[in-house]
Amino acid sequence: MLDQLQELLLSLQHNKLRSLLTGASVAWGIFMLVLLLSTGRGLQNAVEYNFEGNATNSIWVQPRKTSLAYGSHNPGRALHFENGDITALLRSLPEVERISGLYFRGNRYVSFREERSLFDVRACHPDHRHLDNAAMLSGRFINQRDVDEKRKVAVVGPAVVESLFEGQSPLGQVIRVGPSLFRVIGVYEDKGGPGQLRKVYIPITTAQLLFGDPERVHEIMFTVDATTVAESQALAEETRSLLARRHHFSVDDIGAISLQNNLERFLKIMQIFTWVRVFVWIVGCGTVLAGIVGVSNIVLISVKERTREIGIRKALGATPLSIIKSVVGEAVLITSIAGYAGLVASVGAVELVRLHLPENEYLRNPDIDLHIALTAVALLSFAGMLAGLVPALRAARVSPVAAMREE
Repeated sequence: MLDQLQELLLSLQHNKLRSLLTGASVAWGIFMLVLLLSTGRGLQNAVEYNFEGNATNSIWVQPRKTSLAYGSHNPGRALHFENGDITALLRSLPEVERISGLYFRGNRYVSFREERSLFDVRACHPDHRHLDNAAMLSGRFINQRDVDEKRKVAVVGPAVVESLFEGQSPLGQVIRVGPSLFRVIGVYEDKGGPGQLRKVYIPITTAQLLFGDPERVHEIMFTVDATTVAESQALAEETRSLLARRHHFSVDDIGAISLQNNLERFLKIMQIFTWVRVFVWIVGCGTVLAGIVGVSNIVLISVKERTREIGIRKALGATPLSIIKSVVGEAVLITSIAGYAGLVASVGAVELVRLHLPENEYLRNPDIDLHIALTAVALLSFAGMLAGLVPALRAARVSPVAAMREE
């Protein structure tokens, strides 16, 4: 075994430049395949991270303006949701799991003692924490009693704590939101990005009272018991029909309400990434295949140059099988070493990118599935064996007499 390996290495050293260039083409193919796969994974991680800020099986509805005439109503009428719409959705759609209305007035000044800054103040129902996939770091979130009694309590994000409280515990402290005072009852954490950490949540009924907008709801969000796009689409259409009846607009008036189906968006985006992975494999395998063709050609040339040597070995008793093993071994050795080198280089490149990649919403934590990468190298070695098989069979058919006459 050791003698065979030494023989293969001597054969490769005899044509160093040719072997090096052939191996480089194979290594480049593996390098690009792994790099493309890791980039695709990074893109998918970024999309999944952005969806972590909200429940993927949720539907968001916002009122807009009508674009079609309906009954005695002219087009261009502005719609307004109210608390009764939430009750109607819960009563009519048993598939609704959690639901929350949102009431917001944009960024407002929030202050604690001498500290003061602008934050996004939003009013909601207790279920909003689950719709936003928020976790409590300390204290609690708004509960139903807070909503029923219109309590002046607030839940703040980590960015609010860092800006206003300077290392103090915010729980139980009183903050000023505009002209009103609120007691902090909890601190939440949200994976939806930096903007999600700069929010102050208060009970929706409290905001409706303070701002003189009784019953007004700017947005309705709810999760549904659905696992397929078809199921979520059917529930979205039921929602549109229900709201059309309540607010007297045509169900065909697409612009009357903004209806965002997150489950449909999420599944469609994941389908796109499936096709992206298929495309990457096609491109990567095409690049690797070009390298394999190069290996086959280089081994074929090697067999041509060693015709006399092969003839002498057969004359001295070498079997066709030993000749085949020698030639195929040369092809497998080139592809294995080059493939492993390409794998190591790609892993190093991806790790460098991960270390120096700034925080962004397009590419996040590109990683390598080593199982897939090692499988690719194993398949590459098998392909190298196939690449060397044709030249090997040609070498095995060499006649010792004809070989001895070869110049």
